Amino acid sequence: MFPAQALAEAMLRLGWRVKLSTDSRGARYTGGFPHTVEVEVVDSASFARGGLGGKLLAPLHLLKGVLSASLKMLRDKPDVVAGFGGYPAFPAMAAAWILRRPRLLHEQNGVLGRVNRLFAKHVDLVACGTWPTELPRGVEGIHTGNPVRRAVLERESAQYIEPGDYPMSLLVIGGSQAAHILAEVVPGAVALLPGNILYHLRVAHQARAEDVEVVRQRYSEIGIVAEVAPFFEDVAARLVEAQLVISRAGASSVADIMAIGRPAIFVPLAAAIKDEQTANAQGPAEAGAAIVIPEEQLTALDLSHKILAVLTNGRRATEMAKAAKSLGKLEATETLVLLVEELAMGKTAGDGS
Repeated sequence: MFPAQALAEAMLRLGWRVKLSTDSRGARYTGGFPHTVEVEVVDSASFARGGLGGKLLAPLHLLKGVLSASLKMLRDKPDVVAGFGGYPAFPAMAAAWILRRPRLLHEQNGVLGRVNRLFAKHVDLVACGTWPTELPRGVEGIHTGNPVRRAVLERESAQYIEPGDYPMSLLVIGGSQAAHILAEVVPGAVALLPGNILYHLRVAHQARAEDVEVVRQRYSEIGIVAEVAPFFEDVAARLVEAQLVISRAGASSVADIMAIGRPAIFVPLAAAIKDEQTANAQGPAEAGAAIVIPEEQLTALDLSHKILAVLTNGRRATEMAKAAKSLGKLEATETLVLLVEELAMGKTAGDGS
């Protein structure tokens, strides 16, 4: 949702009218969108959820969603349809293809998701947030970077304060089910840090709702009053304060961290279908901006060593922050805006067949 929100914010500032088409599940995460964005909820479904019954009913839900989206587009005739992947985007992208509306898709990760892969040969443009991106044969991508929200861009110039003998901030972020292993391992890793580090350490930890109390208690037992919550509305502000970030390697998280420029330890999601999170973390790791720990190798002891290696070496931490900053694609939103405008004017087009 974050790249879609960033594009919506930019297009509204230029005077465009913006609609968001998503399913009921996606609609729960639209709170950050400007209130002038009209949210259209259409039926959709994934073949990966709901057991056998859900898989059997998925085609019917998708068909219903495509018909609904097509009727709405017949009335509204959008100048451009931009898809950001996932099954919530399927009805609108299918409708745009049926009605031959100008269309593009944006892929955040280094590997196309199922829906974006399905439509990659049937859109006018494929914008890539991570480079290189694995694309189907015959499809050329444009490296735009991943758009970040305005709240992130407004803080991108904040200076990094290297760790030292003063309050230090550790930020732990990871979405929904993906956050569970971080809830299990990170507090244990923090507990293994030496007392002089613990004395100065502050922790903000994003955890699943069902894990919040347990995680908070584990930090309390080692003498740390941690902020633990299922979601932080002010992630950008917390990134600015952080001396180190521990995160999954989701594309939006990586983009936010690189835009502000903070050292990171990435733990790519092992359950990702095509290991796209490892691909997302590859560039920062190679540039010296991040440490990557495969999920199957994540232990409290090893993570503790890696946290200590950053928080006790101010020069290294600063170099990691600089490397991260160098990878931030702050112009990503503007590039995507230009592509949308060119499509609307008919200046850019693939075969879209």
